[in-house]
Amino acid sequence: MGDSIRIGGASGYWGDSNMSTPQLLKSGVDFLVYDYLAEITMSIMARARSKDPAMGYAPDFVTAVLKPNLAEIAHSGVKVLSNAGGVNPEACGIAIRNLIKKAGLSLKVAVITGDDLMDHADGFAAMNPVEMFSGAAFPDTNKLASVNAYIGGFPIAQALNEGADIVITGRCVDSAVTLGACIHAFGWSEGDYDLLAAGSLAGHLIECGPQATGGNYTDWRDVADSLDTIGYPIAEIMADGTMVISKPEHTGGAVTVGTVAEQMLYEIGDPRAYILPDVSCDFSHVEIEQKCVDSVTVKGALGHAPTDTYKVCATYKDGYRGTAVMNFYGLDAAEKAQVFADAAFARAEGLLRASNAGDYSEKSIELLGAESQYGARAREWDVREVALKIACKHPSERGVALLFRELAGMGLAAPPGLSGFGAGRARPTPVVRLFSFLLPKSEVLIKIDVDGSHSSYTAGGIAADAIASYPCEPSEPDLGGSMLKVPLIRLAWGRSGDKGDKANIGIIARKPEYLPYIWAGLPPEKVQERFGHFLKGDVERFYLPGCNAVNFLLHDVLGGGGVASLRADPQGKGYAQILLFEPIAIPAELAPIEFSEGL
Repeated sequence: MGDSIRIGGASGYWGDSNMSTPQLLKSGVDFLVYDYLAEITMSIMARARSKDPAMGYAPDFVTAVLKPNLAEIAHSGVKVLSNAGGVNPEACGIAIRNLIKKAGLSLKVAVITGDDLMDHADGFAAMNPVEMFSGAAFPDTNKLASVNAYIGGFPIAQALNEGADIVITGRCVDSAVTLGACIHAFGWSEGDYDLLAAGSLAGHLIECGPQATGGNYTDWRDVADSLDTIGYPIAEIMADGTMVISKPEHTGGAVTVGTVAEQMLYEIGDPRAYILPDVSCDFSHVEIEQKCVDSVTVKGALGHAPTDTYKVCATYKDGYRGTAVMNFYGLDAAEKAQVFADAAFARAEGLLRASNAGDYSEKSIELLGAESQYGARAREWDVREVALKIACKHPSERGVALLFRELAGMGLAAPPGLSGFGAGRARPTPVVRLFSFLLPKSEVLIKIDVDGSHSSYTAGGIAADAIASYPCEPSEPDLGGSMLKVPLIRLAWGRSGDKGDKANIGIIARKPEYLPYIWAGLPPEKVQERFGHFLKGDVERFYLPGCNAVNFLLHDVLGGGGVASLRADPQGKGYAQILLFEPIAIPAELAPIEFSEGL
């Protein structure tokens, strides 16, 4: 396909905007890649399949993405790669083939299966694997909703090699669709570790759509007037692994060192050991350089041999949960909301005990507007309006419903200023938890069906994790002389995200000379203290000299994470915003001008 390919990142989750496909098609891309799946998405799709065997995939990928754009896709020769198959890629493939037939086109569709291991649940239970992060025992198989291995990019490349125009998978890693396109286009082999790491990095940069082009960006004011027309990312990848990230012309948003670096650090742990099915990546030396307006060059990813195991994620039901939100305003609004919430729980718990129904397994009261996310106690804040978020978990649906009944029943007994019952009484929903474990790749056979032509793929790897040597830490800065304390946000960009019950916070220095002072000013102990109201585990800190960044990994900090968490921010998406408020001591001569001009 030449010395480079252009890949458009058209979807970052199930529910992402459909505006991406037309703008990327007009931009002249070779591949369109769509990521739809998260752990909770798999359980939702599993429930849909249990009700209707023809469901269990992302139907809007077929109806809202492919259907209106299919003729242009066929005309332009663009290849489409997506994990929209969810827990039922075969049904997704049938729907697409019917769509193609009705349109009178001749596109070939590949369906990749083998990641769905639900039929092996009893065997896994007999093996009794432990959860790879918490050490918990394997859940009751009767409560399981889904069990899927995270497959890689080589089966996708194989499907493209066999002539597929549209490739549908189940649960692959988010970056695999992009890597598969690179392997196909450039003929990369399983031993080309640095190249595979580069292709995986490209996939990581565009897998969340406009998060690389101004979405969730620290400097949000720079793009605030163009978010309605934000462009989706394009990765132009060279055969040597170098890439240029851009966006379609005449679209909103921005592509800068900051937007791309933030996305690179999003949802990673140790940057030296970003472990994927096809390669173990080291992103610590990646360099990001502004090429021109809305165009950034990225290079320097390193790769090592992959492990010989797949990560397998099971989702399972674990009781019920519920959340209600209401408002209080007026003097002492926060204190009123706290008193109301405490009283509601006291009522409900009294009724539960009277009927021997057991206590709530978890409770949550958050006063949004009284800085509850910062660990403040309500009575310390003089606020005149708050949103009270009250949530609980209980083994039974009835136990959760009881709290909501008592909340409604206290409407006339509340402190003054209560409002916000207009949405009606909240309802209990199942708690879905995640169980992750490792499975030998040799036990997972990936099957590829290209319109009736069948083949298979089995991945390899090595038993030991290959981790690069740790980059040296920044040199110790001189903290003598005239120093100023400057908010971290004036010195750095930041992005945070989740992996299960862990959260990461990536901090990228705006200037290289700021980094030693950021490193010195943010030891793990300080981050641990800042998030002490949430944090149950340790904090790890990692150095990325290539892009002048620091990554923090916070363990056991999200209250279970995902749908298992009762928090207002169960995925830690705003944690960087909390940390960016921290003051950092830097020499006066290095301070941004607004801090130093008055000296």
